[in-house]
Amino acid sequence: MAKDISFTVIIPCYNEQGSIEATLGEIDRALAGSPPHEIIIVDDGSVDGTDAILKELERNHPELRVIRHLSNRGYGAALKSGVRAASGELIAITDADSTYPNERLPELIELCRKRDMVVGARVGQGVTYSKIRALPKYFLKRWVSMLARQPVPDINSGMRVFRKDLAEKFFGILPNGFSFTITITLAAITTFRDVQFVPIAYHRRVGKSHIRPIADTIRFVQIILRTGVYFAPVRAFFPLFAALALVTAGSLAYDIFFLDNLTDKSVTLFLFLINTGLFILLADMIDKRIGD
Repeated sequence: MAKDISFTVIIPCYNEQGSIEATLGEIDRALAGSPPHEIIIVDDGSVDGTDAILKELERNHPELRVIRHLSNRGYGAALKSGVRAASGELIAITDADSTYPNERLPELIELCRKRDMVVGARVGQGVTYSKIRALPKYFLKRWVSMLARQPVPDINSGMRVFRKDLAEKFFGILPNGFSFTITITLAAITTFRDVQFVPIAYHRRVGKSHIRPIADTIRFVQIILRTGVYFAPVRAFFPLFAALALVTAGSLAYDIFFLDNLTDKSVTLFLFLINTGLFILLADMIDKRIGD
C-alpha cells in the first residue's frame, strides 16, 4: 500500500478541539479525486478534548493516521514525527486551526512534483493576522532575504509542500519549535534547491494562538542567525565586519589627523578586524568543504 501513496499531508495539532474536525473536512473536500494519499495528524500532547475527536475521526477516515506525543514537544517535533512516518515522497503540511486555504493544497502539490519545495506565501488577498506579528516579520523577512540573496515573501508559512528527502537531509538542524519552517526555507534556498513561493490567503485562526510574540520573535532571530552562519557565513557575518571596519577606519583617521599618533585602541580594533575577517573566511571554507 505504501508504494501506492502519491503524497502525505501532515497536520501538527495541539489543543485544537474547536477546529481540527473542520480542517480535516476542508482537506477531504480539497483532495477528493486526487491520487492515492494519506493524512497524518500529529497530536502533540493535547490536553483539551482533541484526542477524543481524533479517535472518532480515525474510525471514519480510512486514509487518516494519528500519531500521539505523550507530552507537548513542539511544532517542529510534531512535523518531524509526521515526516518519519510518511509513506509519500511529497510532504504537504498545513495547520489545524483553519487559517490556511486548504483548497489550494492540490495546486501546491502539483507544482511541487517538478520542484523541491513550494511555499504558500501569505501575501495574497484576504491575509489577516495580528499587527504585533507583522512588525517583527517585516524586519526578519528582509534579514532572511539578504541571507538568501533573493526575495523571500514569507519566511515561516505553515502551508507548504516539500520532498521528504529534503527534510530528512536537514533533520539534524531543524528545530523542534515554530522555527522549523524558517530553517527549512533558508536551508533549501541557500543550498540552491528549487523553491517556489505561491501567494495565498490567510485567515484568522479558530481558538487561541500558541504563538508568543516576544519570546518566539527572539527565538526566530536566534534560529535565523544560526542557520545563516551554517549555510551562508559570509553574508551572515558581513554586517558585523562592515560595522567593525567603519569603526576601525574612524579610529585610525582620528589618530592620524588629530592626535598624530597611533593609539592602542586603534591597534586593538585593527587586529580584531583582521581576526574577524580570517574567521569569516575560515567559516566559508568549512561551509564549502561540507557542501562538497
